[in-house]
Amino acid sequence: MTPSSMIRPSRAAAPAGAWQVEVRRDEGALIELAGELRDLYERSPEATPFQSHEWLSAWWGWYGIRGRLRLVLVRYRGRLVAAAPLMTAGRWGFPVLVPIADEQSDFTDFLLDPAYADGAAEHLARALHGMRGRCAIDLREVRPGSAAHQVVRRWPGRTWPMPASVCMELPCTDIAEVMDRLPRRSAGKMRAKLRRIDVRGITVETVPPEEAADAIAALLDLHARQWRNRPMNPEHSRERFRRHLAEAGAAMVREGRAAVLRYRWDGRLVASDLVLIGHRFVGAYLYGAIPELRDSVDVTLMLLREDLALARARGRQAVNLLRGEEPYKLKWRPRRVQNQRIVLGRSFPAAVFAGLALVRAGLAARRHHRPATVPLPTPPRDDAPPEAAAHDAAREDAAAGGTGREDVPHPRDDAMPVRGGMRDEMPVRDAEAGARKGGQSGDG
Repeated sequence: MTPSSMIRPSRAAAPAGAWQVEVRRDEGALIELAGELRDLYERSPEATPFQSHEWLSAWWGWYGIRGRLRLVLVRYRGRLVAAAPLMTAGRWGFPVLVPIADEQSDFTDFLLDPAYADGAAEHLARALHGMRGRCAIDLREVRPGSAAHQVVRRWPGRTWPMPASVCMELPCTDIAEVMDRLPRRSAGKMRAKLRRIDVRGITVETVPPEEAADAIAALLDLHARQWRNRPMNPEHSRERFRRHLAEAGAAMVREGRAAVLRYRWDGRLVASDLVLIGHRFVGAYLYGAIPELRDSVDVTLMLLREDLALARARGRQAVNLLRGEEPYKLKWRPRRVQNQRIVLGRSFPAAVFAGLALVRAGLAARRHHRPATVPLPTPPRDDAPPEAAAHDAAREDAAAGGTGREDVPHPRDDAMPVRGGMRDEMPVRDAEAGARKGGQSGDG
């Protein structure tokens, strides 16, 4: 953090003219403000890699629709101190604002410099609440401690928090210490599997920045082979996702915000792993492996050992296995971190929209046999969603397959993306039982 960012101006005494708020809708805003947004990300300790400029700008280039960008900026004496990268969308027929790239992001949040947190959060909340034309802001995956919570506390209208996805997190430690936390018999089996990996002579290397784009393309090829003849997230097979991930991943590798790990066996590429590097944790985002590798070694154990080593080398606090409670994650006894979905109401229809979201959250909690860890506020009687609408939401949720993620596909939109010329529908819910790299519970 730079010395200037440590200056804490008096919020109460700050003249009104010291604060400026603007909303950028032009397509060049993300490029024009790249330097400022990168700098603000570095000063936002709670931000995750999914709020980095590299991730957002690459996503917008391949998925964004002209005219839908809403980049809300807060400045103090000209210095960018808060930003909300949003876009307009339609969900269940309601016009809402959503974070850019939320379909491919495991965490959604705003950018906020803690040195200016009080005034910046207040001005950001007022600006977002005062925007016209959208009934609510829908933040589907808010991590505990996020900057969004500071905006929520200052929100002038109603808010609806509810349970979202569960993420699994392991403290940054050596793989041997992870084994020590397991029951003796399980730990013995895992140590034997580690020896088997070493005996096979499988090597791992970190891909240099200039090779990152090609390495990510190879990773996605491995990912497709891994899921052949099984239900895979269809978005992962589309060209726009490949180009987005290659562009974003390569840029993040150059900035030290991601790493691509390549695994070779007798000189042959057998697995590859894309790891996102945040301020506080290393996130295991996506991997691919040849199917034959699973017959020889425990792939997830192999990857976890290297992810922990990477987290230690980068001085991060944890390895986050990202969304989903799959058995292959639970066997490591990770810490369970509950995301929230937060609806920020801006007009009367927001209560109906939030009611539908609450119905889905309740159904997901019952389906996964877990309590709703976030209190579910009951809307006033007049605001209760119509019975028919609630029934439709319940039926849609039941038909979605029950992966534990509350991903809602955008309706088909025939507007052209900013780049790429692809007009297929927006991403559908993840069929791979969670966002972690495609691993199976049968891995060892």
